[in-house]
Amino acid sequence: MAFLREYPRQRLGTLAFHLVCRALLRQCAEAGCEAVVEGLADRSDIAVAEQIIGQPFSEPLVQSLLRHNGTGDDVLLPSYWRLLNTHIIASDWQLGMRIHHEVCEGAEEGDPEDDFGPWWHSHWTPFATSGGGDTLIVDQRPNRRRGRIGEADHEQGTRFRSHPMWSSLPALMDATATAPETGQAVDGYLPVAADETELDSEIL
Repeated sequence: MAFLREYPRQRLGTLAFHLVCRALLRQCAEAGCEAVVEGLADRSDIAVAEQIIGQPFSEPLVQSLLRHNGTGDDVLLPSYWRLLNTHIIASDWQLGMRIHHEVCEGAEEGDPEDDFGPWWHSHWTPFATSGGGDTLIVDQRPNRRRGRIGEADHEQGTRFRSHPMWSSLPALMDATATAPETGQAVDGYLPVAADETELDSEIL
């Protein structure tokens, strides 16, 4: 597997995303494996994707993309989520919008602060995939819970978990980074080195 880049330790706005990679890398290295992180995104790559989706990315997402532009086919976030690069963020958003217009046009959105949302929304920014059609999204609808993380299930629609780790991208990354260092699970997940080739999450 490709080598996981390490960068100088520094705060990235509200979140130092690389702490996730550093923490998981240390644990993975103990098992003799290496994790994959795809290069870095350019500001121009991000600008193109933002133009396609019609809104700016959240600042934590921008800062993470500038240092780690996706994780390819390898899981980083619990329990099975792979980070997307800028190109796939844009294309997944377009796919979601196309299906929404074809199938869900006219459906009621409901309370934007509810724990369950519509199947898709133009103000959602996908940033991670399960590899099976589901995505994690940053909810950028204008309300007091703006920035929370939702799970957009391609069959059942979108839900928002109540655990604090899903309240924002910084909270999710920080919880993911902390878990392997402390050995304490968060929301029932514990990131671990699965074997000599990959990372995984134990569901407790």
